[in-house]
Amino acid sequence: MQYVTPDLCDTYPELVQVVEPIFSNFGGRDSFGGQIVTVKCFEDNSLVKEQVELDGTGKVMVVDGGGSLRCALLGDMLAEKASRNGWQGLVVYGCIRDVDIVAQTDLGVQALASHPLKSNKRGVGELNIPVTFCGVTFRPGDYLYADNNGIVVSPEALKMPD
Repeated sequence: MQYVTPDLCDTYPELVQVVEPIFSNFGGRDSFGGQIVTVKCFEDNSLVKEQVELDGTGKVMVVDGGGSLRCALLGDMLAEKASRNGWQGLVVYGCIRDVDIVAQTDLGVQALASHPLKSNKRGVGELNIPVTFCGVTFRPGDYLYADNNGIVVSPEALKMPD
C-alpha cells in the first residue's frame, strides 16, 4: 500500500499529528504505515532485536532511542528479520547502520542518521509505552504513516482518499 502523507493531512486534518521533519528515509520502501508498537531504549537495541523476531504484520515499530547519535539501533540483519516477519517499517529516533543493504530491504525505515557503531546489548528498555519526541506522542495501538514527505500519526486507521 502506498501512503501519501500530504493527502492524509488534507483528508484528515482533525486526526493527524505531523512529526517534526528531522528524519531521513533509509529503507527499501519509500512509503509505509501500520499500527504502532513502541520501544524505548537508549543505546541498547535488545528490545528491537526481540521485537523483529515476532510477527509484525501490519505494524510499525517506533523506537525512541533518545535521539542518540552515538551508535546504531538497527542494522541489516535486524532489518531483514523485520521484513521477513511482516513488519511494515521502523521509525528510529536515533541511528541505523548498514544503510546500503537496508536500502535494498523490503521495509520502511526512517531514522535520524547513520552510524557505523553497533549498540550495547544489556537488555535495557521498555516496550509498548507512550513515547514522545519531535512534537508527537506515539501511543501503542495508534497508527503511523510515512513517506518521503514526512511522518504522520493518527489515533485511528486512515484510508487513502480516492
